[in-house]
Amino acid sequence: MALMRSLLGAKKILGAATSKRVTSAAPKGFLAVYVGESQKKRYVVPISYLSQPSFQALLSKSEEEFCFDHPMGGLTIPCHEDTFINVTSRFQ
Repeated sequence: MALMRSLLGAKKILGAATSKRVTSAAPKGFLAVYVGESQKKRYVVPISYLSQPSFQALLSKSEEEFCFDHPMGGLTIPCHEDTFINVTSRFQ
């Protein structure tokens, strides 16, 4: 039950974009990331995530795969969406 509540809270914090208009700017204090391996989904996350070691590990994986050429036009993290949610749901 607590795990389900944690995952639901993570999805709310992450703010998965559901609209077709994904080119809009992220609010101040947040950044947009595209998550997924084949089909990418846009998430808006707090910039405080950048200081989290596990988020930095995801960024390192992104750098290894894409260098600095991100095909979506924004930061792309090439991992399963479930993995991304699991990692970020642990942040306070």
